Amino acid sequence: MPSSALARALRAYVRHAPGTVGKARLVDRFLDEHLRTHPVHTAVRLRSGDVVTVTTSDVIQRYQYLFGEWEPNLSAFLRDRLQPEDTFIDVGAHRGAFSLLASRAVGPHGRVVAIEPSPQFHDDLCAAATANHRTNIRTVRSAASDTSGTLTLYLEDPANLGHTSAVRPRHVHAAFEVSTAPLTDLVSQAELAATRIIKIDVEGAEAAAVRGLLPALTHLRDDAELVVEVTPRLLAKQGERVADIIDSLREHGYHVYTITNDYDPATYPRTMRRPQLPVRCTETPKDLTDLVFSRTDADHLTIGR
Repeated sequence: MPSSALARALRAYVRHAPGTVGKARLVDRFLDEHLRTHPVHTAVRLRSGDVVTVTTSDVIQRYQYLFGEWEPNLSAFLRDRLQPEDTFIDVGAHRGAFSLLASRAVGPHGRVVAIEPSPQFHDDLCAAATANHRTNIRTVRSAASDTSGTLTLYLEDPANLGHTSAVRPRHVHAAFEVSTAPLTDLVSQAELAATRIIKIDVEGAEAAAVRGLLPALTHLRDDAELVVEVTPRLLAKQGERVADIIDSLREHGYHVYTITNDYDPATYPRTMRRPQLPVRCTETPKDLTDLVFSRTDADHLTIGR
């Protein structure tokens, strides 16, 4: 059997067969590397029910092709939290994986504000929203910061399009300028008042994005929660610290939790069946970490009603 046909057959087993037997090994030993080096360009249906185009040389799109989802623990958390008529603010929406998921969860009377500065990713996001008739998504082409102006973003690795950062890497594959503005200028007061979750994933610019949000925190619902991906290495290159982000939000009454974000594709089959709970953060993260900020004070945040 040709390798491409074998890959399609094994992918079908990983994606659709019940249980997890053998799936981690298939992904780890063959599928992940094969799909990276022999990219497939196709349309796939996500677990949210939406259909998106993917090219499997990119890691996010490859995982969507294999599993129908990106970051299963965070996806499960969002599905649990978001209810009809809520608002979800997606800062660093990329091609819309979480915006599409949230759009389904909040329903036709809810809202999604998808903020993405990259022209190509913003176009892909708009195309996905249109193709899937997601009329409750409002897209904003801008970077979230603490000031209004312009910023240069850099792409180092075309096989990891999600890692587009304001921190210049050693090797630059592409660079482009984008506009910046505080979140309070990008999101209306009505949208903020209805917001249940704000997700911030901006590859090293999270300190500035949080500072731009601070004036609006008092206008959020009591049950509003923030999910912030922190990147200590990139923050340090700009003279920023994860501890300062945590402290500024603690001062506004938020408790901090970690949510497991494992990029190893072999972990996906089991994680998608049994998502892990966000647990109290007891130490300042030293590596890339997803943090959940909540006014709930507990050892862990429950998932599943």
